[in-house]
Amino acid sequence: MNNLPSENSPPAADELLDEYRLDYTKAKPNRFAAHDGSQKRIVVVLDEDVAQVFTTPEAVNRMLRALIKSMP
Repeated sequence: MNNLPSENSPPAADELLDEYRLDYTKAKPNRFAAHDGSQKRIVVVLDEDVAQVFTTPEAVNRMLRALIKSMP
C-alpha cells in the first residue's frame, strides 16, 4: 500500500482550500478605522442638502466645533 495522499483525497485539516486564499496585495486600509488607536471615529450620515455644503469631514468638524464653542 502507498502511504502518500492521492490527488483526490481531501486536504489536511490545517490547510485552506483554494477559494479561501486571499490576495492581500490588492487590499486597502480601512478608512473608518483610527490609524494610531488613539482616536475613536464615528460615522454619521448627512442629509443630501447638508452634504452639498460640507463636502469634507474636516469642514463638518470645524463647523461643529465652532457651534460647540458658541453654546453656553
